[in-house]
Amino acid sequence: VLEEIEKSLPSVFEISFAINKYSLGEEFLTKNLGYTKEQIDHPDFDVLKSLGFSRQEIAAANDYVCGTMTIEGAPFLKVEHYAVFDCANKCGKKGSRFIKASAHIKMMGAAQPFISGAISKTINLPNHALISDIKDAFMDSWRLGLKANAIYRDGSKLSQPLSSIFDEELEAIIEEKENNDIVKQAERIVHRYIAQRKRLPDRRTGYTQKSKINGQSVYIRTGEYENGQLGEIFIDMHREGATVRSLLNCFAISISLGLQHGVPLEEFVDAFVFTRFEPSGMVSGNARIKMTTSIIDYIFRELAVSYLDRYDLAHVTRDEDNERPASNNFVKGITEVDDERQPIGESFLELDSSDFNNYNYSLSSGSTFESKPANNGSIDLKKKVKQAIEKGFTGDVCTDCHNMTMVRNGVCLKCMTCGATTSCS
Repeated sequence: VLEEIEKSLPSVFEISFAINKYSLGEEFLTKNLGYTKEQIDHPDFDVLKSLGFSRQEIAAANDYVCGTMTIEGAPFLKVEHYAVFDCANKCGKKGSRFIKASAHIKMMGAAQPFISGAISKTINLPNHALISDIKDAFMDSWRLGLKANAIYRDGSKLSQPLSSIFDEELEAIIEEKENNDIVKQAERIVHRYIAQRKRLPDRRTGYTQKSKINGQSVYIRTGEYENGQLGEIFIDMHREGATVRSLLNCFAISISLGLQHGVPLEEFVDAFVFTRFEPSGMVSGNARIKMTTSIIDYIFRELAVSYLDRYDLAHVTRDEDNERPASNNFVKGITEVDDERQPIGESFLELDSSDFNNYNYSLSSGSTFESKPANNGSIDLKKKVKQAIEKGFTGDVCTDCHNMTMVRNGVCLKCMTCGATTSCS
């Protein structure tokens, strides 16, 4: 067994990779060393620790056999030459040197005059960097004329490709008694272990939502964990091409993988709501969302309302949502509220001539349309404006049909009832 360990040592990065249950074998551990099957199968089982070696002794042996992963302290190397070997982050457990943020910026500043575009270069900052350090980095970049920069603080994401924390550091965090800051300890532990995928059960619950965005059918299907937490989404559209179908499928898979790896749904919502592209506009078939700027905006508004109770992203309040059926509210020119059929003009907040006269209109720069209630405007008019805004409209009145169904159309406004615009083609 010792000969096998000696052979494997030159190719391992940690001494524990050479001395474990896989290299020694279960038979040797149970018969020769006297461990039980339950002990060696435990995730925290460590052969060297169980044999009585302390953490300091294991670390010393590891440094001697596998190296320190840094050139600091190496024989025959002068301290003034260390800078040649500096990296973006500290090297190994004992390394203390790294390239400062100012050095990253100066290197980019030297190259920027010879490059037409921005430089794809990350400015790395240590985990203990302060807000003032971030400000200084941006100001230095501006002074040197950089067109863009990407600043990253170590550990600022729950998961990152390279982590500077080691198992020994994790144990030191858990055993730390002097500064018992539970929140900071938990954050560092989560940063180390959160990026592990939690798979959904084979049979799972969820819901399917069918809606139409400006006449384009969209289907959202969700998958949930046993506790009701969102774990996956499926997106499908009606009469879309193969390219759009594939892109939406890949997008849904990427979001699902992120959710299963611990990325909070709030992060996706904040990142994707208010994205703007076609199809956009009126939404039918959803009891809570009536307007959207894009398919992605609609999807994450729906998920935010359903799983995060983010009614600030909905156009219908919680009380109204409980009263209304989850079906199309605008079908064939009628709306159905409390089993009463009303003309679409009334449901779209149509104004009479007296209300219309209570509005002041002004056109500025030949394109921007503004409408404000006059000082003697009635309370009913203010209620109608509020209701129009809640339904996703701007609250402005169409000068042709007098309906409050105006939506943004570039820098102008467009009426969804008659199609009139405010000085725009």
